[in-house]
Amino acid sequence: MSVTVDLWLWRLDRQTPAGCLSEDEEARAGRYVHARDRMAFRAARAGLRRVLGLVMDRDPACLTFRQDAAGKPFLPGGPSFNLSHSGDWALLGVTPAHPLGVDLEAHRPVETAVARRFFSPAEQAALRRLPITDWPTGFFRLWTRKEAVVKALGTGLSHPLDSFDVTLTEIAALNRMEGGDPRDWTLADLPLGPRMAGAVAMIGAGAPVELRLREGAMPLPD
Repeated sequence: MSVTVDLWLWRLDRQTPAGCLSEDEEARAGRYVHARDRMAFRAARAGLRRVLGLVMDRDPACLTFRQDAAGKPFLPGGPSFNLSHSGDWALLGVTPAHPLGVDLEAHRPVETAVARRFFSPAEQAALRRLPITDWPTGFFRLWTRKEAVVKALGTGLSHPLDSFDVTLTEIAALNRMEGGDPRDWTLADLPLGPRMAGAVAMIGAGAPVELRLREGAMPLPD
């Protein structure tokens, strides 16, 4: 049997109804300097609560999130989930049991020094082989694949990004993992269009993984 990952995509320019976020979430939103960032944070967290409330058949406002030792949020007794947002969009992945990471990145200008700082030697070499016009797309393909992996691990960017290799080819895969077996991983890209990159990573599925889009559309509308 396959393992299903359900995906939800929604816009971040929605007004968030009053009372649907916790006091802590509202406090975190209030620390953003720009109104657009405050709106995006609230819309992302409200969407997270809405979907998880639907999945768990519970009042979204009553969900109480906990954090593991590495700071990754979870719901006691709930499914594995991971949230990412960038630009005008949020992405949420939900699956029954396996550690899951998702990443979403809007294309934007990036200095080549960022790749030298964070990518492994093999990944940097693969990027250098690209035509210069393809470099930005290649960068964000690598970045989202790698970020999805560290989010599945639950360690965030404290995990050295050069300690593992992901492919730059059309087929997403993990080639090397210090202290782990790449064969334990499933990695997939999301066809979000020319202005956005997205990836999903899962540890230990032990079966084919089916990505099922529950809300939104791919590619994203312009």
